[in-house]
Amino acid sequence: MSALPRAPSAKNAPERQAMPDDQLMLAYAQGDAAAFDVLYARHEGGLFRFVKRLLGARLAAQADEVFQDTWVRIISARESFSPQGATWRTWAFTIAHNLAMDRLRVSGREVALDAHADDDSDPVPTLDRGVRGAVDAAAHPSAEELAFWRAAGRRLLACLDELPPEQRAAFLLHHEDGLTVEALAASLEIGFETVRSRLRYGLQKLRACMERYLSVLEQRA
Repeated sequence: MSALPRAPSAKNAPERQAMPDDQLMLAYAQGDAAAFDVLYARHEGGLFRFVKRLLGARLAAQADEVFQDTWVRIISARESFSPQGATWRTWAFTIAHNLAMDRLRVSGREVALDAHADDDSDPVPTLDRGVRGAVDAAAHPSAEELAFWRAAGRRLLACLDELPPEQRAAFLLHHEDGLTVEALAASLEIGFETVRSRLRYGLQKLRACMERYLSVLEQRA
């Protein structure tokens, strides 16, 4: 991940570390480059991981370029950002999502999704202990436990790469980056039930792919 060129610095920029993202973006739009520096430092890691995982192993080499393009879009659109709409985080991750999906479409990886209708009574799926543990990369004291979770984490990344792009994006945005189903539907401009369907079927596939690790956890319980 290469460093992004800094925005022009404003004179006497105040310390912004305690400010929320939306206020930082508004301050940056008014010429406070220090606010941009805080935003970038706060979110560069999460955005890059999201882009790289969404692109998958085959397009991983393009992750840096998409990451850079995301920040260029953020900088270019600074004056149009409105806190009355989506939060800054949702807005920024939607930009990254759209750019990454464009790359996937060009590569021919996108496939038809959501063939099954979702029942209104179905709850939003939650993560099994094994999947959640791999996502969180939880720390464990013993070498054996640590090796297990590292292997589970590598397996989860491979399983994510096998998901259709739309389902992978929904999983990452919801379970890793904390976007609500409502925020996902609004930012991606798709139906609420479509989001739930992508989450449900994506998680079903991840559970099947992670079965070996889930079985080990069940035996330990």
